[in-house]
Amino acid sequence: MAKKSSSNHYLKQAGILAAAGILCRIIGILYRSPLTSIIGDEGNGYYTSAYNIYTIILLISSYSIPSAVSKIIASKLALKEYRNAHRIFRCALLYVCVIGGAASLFTFFGAELFLEGEAAIVLRVFSPTIFLSGFAGVLRGYFQAHGSMVQTSFSQIAEQILNAVISIFAAHMLIQTVQTKSSTTQAIYGAAGSALGTGSGVAVALLFMLFVYVLNRNMLNGRIEKDRHRYTDTYGDILKGMLRTVTPIILSTFIYNFSTSFNQTVYAKVMMNVRGMSLAQTATAYGVFAGKAMVIINIPIALAASLSAAMIPAISKSNALGSDMGTRKKAEDAMLTTMLIAIPAAVGLFALARPIMQLLFPQPDSLELASELLAMIAVTVIFYSLSTLTNGILQGIGKVNLPVRNAGIALAVQTALLIGILMFTELDLYALVICLIVYSLLMCVLNSISVRRCIGVKEDFKTMFFLPSLAAAIMGLAAKGTYMGLNQLIESNVICLIPSMIVAVCVYAAAVLKFGAIKREQLLGFPKGDLIVRIAGKCHLLNEKK
Repeated sequence: MAKKSSSNHYLKQAGILAAAGILCRIIGILYRSPLTSIIGDEGNGYYTSAYNIYTIILLISSYSIPSAVSKIIASKLALKEYRNAHRIFRCALLYVCVIGGAASLFTFFGAELFLEGEAAIVLRVFSPTIFLSGFAGVLRGYFQAHGSMVQTSFSQIAEQILNAVISIFAAHMLIQTVQTKSSTTQAIYGAAGSALGTGSGVAVALLFMLFVYVLNRNMLNGRIEKDRHRYTDTYGDILKGMLRTVTPIILSTFIYNFSTSFNQTVYAKVMMNVRGMSLAQTATAYGVFAGKAMVIINIPIALAASLSAAMIPAISKSNALGSDMGTRKKAEDAMLTTMLIAIPAAVGLFALARPIMQLLFPQPDSLELASELLAMIAVTVIFYSLSTLTNGILQGIGKVNLPVRNAGIALAVQTALLIGILMFTELDLYALVICLIVYSLLMCVLNSISVRRCIGVKEDFKTMFFLPSLAAAIMGLAAKGTYMGLNQLIESNVICLIPSMIVAVCVYAAAVLKFGAIKREQLLGFPKGDLIVRIAGKCHLLNEKK
């Protein structure tokens, strides 16, 4: 369990969670390439379609539980109400048992309401995972509330590793069982194997979190016994409080992520019913967009999700203690950190879109299209990163209704735009790109306005946006130039790409420090901040006095 935190403790914990999140995304990318070779773009389309529906049901049933549990328990821990905190934990377990169980059964028996024909098989395979995810989420939220992200981080890594191994193995084995059937049947069974890997990963994560809880049970029970607070919350009051907190978080998270599934459904209906495309053709095209380009941009967005997860209990504690200045400082530091990483990530994906896609998803039939889509949606890394973080900030200060409103407005605008573009133009996949950019931009702007009004965050445009963008532009030119120069001498994409990425990291780090976008005291708040400051000092990149 975490010890008493310092002012920058939450950033260090977020760094741990972010490192795990990015590692998980990298593992996800690495296994998706051989998996796509096995199940093809068509199978990728079926898997992604089922996964999007599964995600929405999971969002409604239990996905928001870690955030809600960490927020409520953190506020109790700040007041040293250990008995009430543990009662909240128990109540949350009961909640996910009932809601998660119902959602799991609904998914299994109602799969054909969302997906047509045999494709519903893939969604049915996901149904047990929904039930297990709720319990894993409660345990993760409990430890996050105590300011410790190590348990969650390790469980996520273990989950993703097993997911990768089982997905590839199960997809291969299931395809072998229907080798004499049509290519579409093989693709569906391969996608079902991949879904089986997802469930196996969640089961392992749950077992690990249970093991960690058992190890810490004596210490937790000791604190409860020493709790001298006279008032103990009833389970009825706790459940009401949970519902007041969980419901808006579920709504905002649901609407925030619903656009993906909604766009997928609208796109599929228009392509099949208006354009006359087959189910296989539609799934294949959507698989290129969602199963390749979108998968890659989710890697840098993982950082913002990690910061958001760390921000909720940290800000909730500051809010419970009435520390407005502490709350504002945490929010400003997290926003700056997010932009310092999201902006160069977006520029890097834009500049090196084709070599990155060629490395991860080298299928020649869709390489050019996938590369073009990745370059176009790279900018959404910035918008989604900031909107995800500001969602967490608003939830942490108890303004859980504002993200719901903002997501609703953004969804309404992008929905009207999507239907109009698909019905009256032939942009097809590019309609999804346009709506993705518009939606993420609207969420970013609306959430930022809400945060500014609620806690008085002062966004320094020069430090937070302009200087990182300038450094990233220089980085992008250096990376692109390095790749093109090496490519004239060496035909290997990997050998050209790796030095280009190393050059990009070095150039950006030097530029952003030299421009003064980040100060010494902010660097010290990062994981290994002392080491970073020493290296920057020796390279004469910090102009400030100690």
